[in-house]
Amino acid sequence: MASEGVHESDDVSDETDEPRPAPEPQGEAVAAAVAAAPSNGETVRVDSWIWSVRLVKTRSMGAAACKGGHVRVNGERVKPAHSVRVGDEVRLRHEGRERIVVVKRVIRKRVGPPVAAECYVDNSPPPPPRETVAPAGVRDRGTGRPTKRDRRELERLRDLPAAGTSGEAPDPHRQAHGTARRTTRRGTQR
Repeated sequence: MASEGVHESDDVSDETDEPRPAPEPQGEAVAAAVAAAPSNGETVRVDSWIWSVRLVKTRSMGAAACKGGHVRVNGERVKPAHSVRVGDEVRLRHEGRERIVVVKRVIRKRVGPPVAAECYVDNSPPPPPRETVAPAGVRDRGTGRPTKRDRRELERLRDLPAAGTSGEAPDPHRQAHGTARRTTRRGTQR
């Protein structure tokens, strides 16, 4: 009885077989991008294009970015229905970062990330480095509201100035217990 899943034609140890060339990922990417390209004479909206090449998560987010003035094509603010052509420079401010891309291929359908990367040249500045912050003061669930002392310790861990200590000089009219003096015509009152 032959072992399951192994056929005579699947013999890997045969040296006479020539190795098959692996499919080129760029060839597949180009084929997918060509399939997603508009037919002759059709244009692609800028909101649809930035969604198709995965610069924004949804098409409505792309339209909202255009309406908010966060998308520029060749230096001009554009509406969501503006047409995109090969060679256009698209600037998008999204999630606190500016993306600058030059259109290499116009597509109208959303494609995978490797294919999307083939459709534009990314001239964006590198993203700012993420700040490595240790979790400051994780409290156990159900311990209740933090006391003033706990809050001060948490602020110290986070390197935040404590409430009430804004770095200003103390008020000379304040007493040690925190009440202020008022001066009237008759003298000082508490």
